[in-house]
Amino acid sequence: QVRLAESGGGSVQAGGSLRLSCKHSGFPYCLGWFRQAPGKEREGVAIIDGVGEPQYEDSVKGRFTISKDDFKTTLYLDVNNAKPEDTDMYYCAARVGYFDVCPRHPDMYQTWGQGTQVTVSS
Repeated sequence: QVRLAESGGGSVQAGGSLRLSCKHSGFPYCLGWFRQAPGKEREGVAIIDGVGEPQYEDSVKGRFTISKDDFKTTLYLDVNNAKPEDTDMYYCAARVGYFDVCPRHPDMYQTWGQGTQVTVSS
């Protein structure tokens, strides 16, 4: 069974950077970062597949970078040029099983971490 544990959230000023980490057990094929604000639906931010191919939500392209270290079984999200609208709870998620293209809808992910808060001040 895959387990996930996020770390690295916190507060940053607009334009700043931070790195989120997600330690996972096992080797799920699809890993992703999602975010959710109170009262809003959870949305996919960045997805990475088993061979390291990334996908990004349009608003974070060029600012966020998803990566993984299979040796350390850790998923990362580098947040650069942070904006106040990036303020959310961030979750990592995993899906076991091969996909030609990893899905971006949160309903397609089976396992979730507990979340880590990111707050960007203007």
